[in-house]
Amino acid sequence: MRAIATPAAPAAIGPYSQAIVAGGLVYTAGQIALVPATMQVIEGDVIAQTTQVFANLKAVLQAAGSGLDKVVKATVFLADMADFPAMNEVYAREFGEHRPARSTVAVRTLPKNARVEIDLVALA
Repeated sequence: MRAIATPAAPAAIGPYSQAIVAGGLVYTAGQIALVPATMQVIEGDVIAQTTQVFANLKAVLQAAGSGLDKVVKATVFLADMADFPAMNEVYAREFGEHRPARSTVAVRTLPKNARVEIDLVALA
């Protein structure tokens, strides 16, 4: 196993790695809309937050030698399922024609009161 750490994405806010590469796959930690330079959640709605989440995920995947085009599975956590259409708009834009498997789950709260968290599994 190889741990991934990049300053282009938020530092871990707990005892975990930004991602782990193992068995030919990259497993990212869940990313919320933290701005790496400030470690504060970006201001704005779920569209702004999802956009920041994808910026963080792309930085982690790049550090692991992967990318969104190699994602096989995504898990999306939403603090409010009413945000699904807006999140899905950004999600579709980011993935383009690529359609990884996905689960979307409504949760009571997310770290730092974020509106969305996403983790990915991708080919290394």
